[in-house]
Amino acid sequence: MSVQLQFSGYLDTPPLWEGSGPMGLEQLHLPAIETPIFQQELSGKFRLGNLVERFVAAELTAHKHIEIMAENVQIQQEKRTLGELDCLLRIGREALHLEVIYKFYLYDPAHGITPLDHWIGPNRRDSLVLKLNKLAQKQLPLLHRPETASYLQALDLEANNMTQKVCFKAQLFLPYSQKDLDVSPLSPRSIYGYYLPLTNFHLLKDCKCYIPRKHDWLVSPHPQVAWLSFKQAYERIEIFNVEQSAPLVWIKDPKGTISKIFVVWW
Repeated sequence: MSVQLQFSGYLDTPPLWEGSGPMGLEQLHLPAIETPIFQQELSGKFRLGNLVERFVAAELTAHKHIEIMAENVQIQQEKRTLGELDCLLRIGREALHLEVIYKFYLYDPAHGITPLDHWIGPNRRDSLVLKLNKLAQKQLPLLHRPETASYLQALDLEANNMTQKVCFKAQLFLPYSQKDLDVSPLSPRSIYGYYLPLTNFHLLKDCKCYIPRKHDWLVSPHPQVAWLSFKQAYERIEIFNVEQSAPLVWIKDPKGTISKIFVVWW
């Protein structure tokens, strides 16, 4: 699919929470872009996270009062990399350190205790709480490390005079049998679909399916794709299942309604 569709999907994704959220992390609020067209040239292969960083940069530069000072600033101590600052910018007179996150989380009631504990990655390798802890304990404090001062000075910036915010977006997926869950303190606008194990995939046997590549997980579902029969999709998803990889799948029911789901191996 086109990069423009991916960019539009990114822009349409709401913040995972509004204002100040878990662990005091503050979301950056930006007004909508009047003409949301992605005009940058992309060369080479991008991981999904890197692609989202390019989309964030394009969104920021579309606002005339925002100046990007630096991106992906690696902070080093001798030859050891301590970490990376995603974006340093000015909004008017305000200097800002911004961390960029775009994730896909599934609600597993058996994982953890608190409401935030239940959100995990599709393959159970990461979780929302792990990411929040990393932001609060490592990524944001990096700005104030002594090793960072020289990088900031070169940009005429000083850590103590900077604000720190996040651009944290995510698509949330609920269990197939629990589609009315309260997801607070997260935004219900971030709910994109549901998930079910391959053993229950037969419940959708009357549906057509489409399995997008990972970059297209950003894209809002639409009917203009090469739909697979249930049998064709099942055979492909079985391969993912053996590899312990959960694919995102678009589902079109007999009435033509299209949904996003994950089919998990666990």
